[in-house]
Amino acid sequence: MNDNFCCPKCGNQDSKYIGFRNGQAYCRRCLSFQGSEAAQRFYPKRNIKPLINYELTSNQSIISQKVVENFKANSNTLIYAVTGAGKTELVFAVIVEALNQGLQVGFTIPRKDVVIELSERLKSAFPTIEIAVVYGGHVDNLEGQIVILTTHQLYRYPHYFDLLIFDEIDAFPFVDNDLLITMFRRSVRGNYVLMSATPSRQEINEFRSSDTLLTLFERFHHHPLPVPVLIIRILGFQYLYLLRKCQEWKKNAKPFLIFVPTIEQTEMVFRFINIFVKKGNYVHSLRERRAEIITSFKNKNLSFLVTTSVLERGITIENLQVLIFNAHHPLFNQKALVQISGRVGRKLSAPEGEVIFLANEITREMEGAIADTKSKNQFL
Repeated sequence: MNDNFCCPKCGNQDSKYIGFRNGQAYCRRCLSFQGSEAAQRFYPKRNIKPLINYELTSNQSIISQKVVENFKANSNTLIYAVTGAGKTELVFAVIVEALNQGLQVGFTIPRKDVVIELSERLKSAFPTIEIAVVYGGHVDNLEGQIVILTTHQLYRYPHYFDLLIFDEIDAFPFVDNDLLITMFRRSVRGNYVLMSATPSRQEINEFRSSDTLLTLFERFHHHPLPVPVLIIRILGFQYLYLLRKCQEWKKNAKPFLIFVPTIEQTEMVFRFINIFVKKGNYVHSLRERRAEIITSFKNKNLSFLVTTSVLERGITIENLQVLIFNAHHPLFNQKALVQISGRVGRKLSAPEGEVIFLANEITREMEGAIADTKSKNQFL
């Protein structure tokens, strides 16, 4: 037995995850991370500007410039910004800085759906830049001066990125996953920018101590975050309240999302609503044609979706309303409730909307999400 074995891919030295085949040690911890690695590419220096049709607010501009200054000083950055603050726009300037130096840029997010949506935005903003989009089942092209990828694909990029931007650092499946954290750190040869609306206390303290924590507690349109409303009902009356709100929103032509905690409840709640309110659908992690259904909702071909947490991040719909059914469920922790609430009021044309926590009891997580929202609104 080789007690000195250290996995070159994930750094594992724990004997529990070390196996032997034909006398050779191998790592079981990262065995599923198999596949080709990206080739190193070299790019010329450039002089480009992103194609964007908006101007940053004064606070956005200050943070954007500070991110660039940190990058030039070889310092990592944490951007702690409320949902709808325009986090992606805050890093356009540092992306330009890296591209113009001929450096390798990466943009990673835990969830595939958000990777796909972000790739369209960056392709529009940087039409002359080679951009690779990499996620499970979509790995034919690994190289580009900008690589947009899920965190699960970072193992293909050892010591690769001069600038790696990581949005939604607290999202499943990355959060608390030691293996993915190792893959992330292994992929960076330069510096990184982390972004989140709900970072951990440890992350906040770590970056605050190094003076590289940047906060933005207002949305770009300067309107307050919608504060969730608590509605407490026993289960049967929850369904009656749910139906009434769905009929009201449908009558007023307001698109809406109904969040539920489990896949089983997704289909059950949808069947109930669909008896009385038409032009809806449901999505969850196992739903076939999920992307097609979500696109149909975005294009206003559907009035509503019943969904699990797969849509708690990365979706922006004008005039959207949100109701969280069984909000007392343990799966709806404070961070999830804050992220879900953040789907509402993101557009300048419709900066307000309803967020409803429908439950049979009040939980500490629900109270914490409401208190967090109110505290952020005090910065306006």
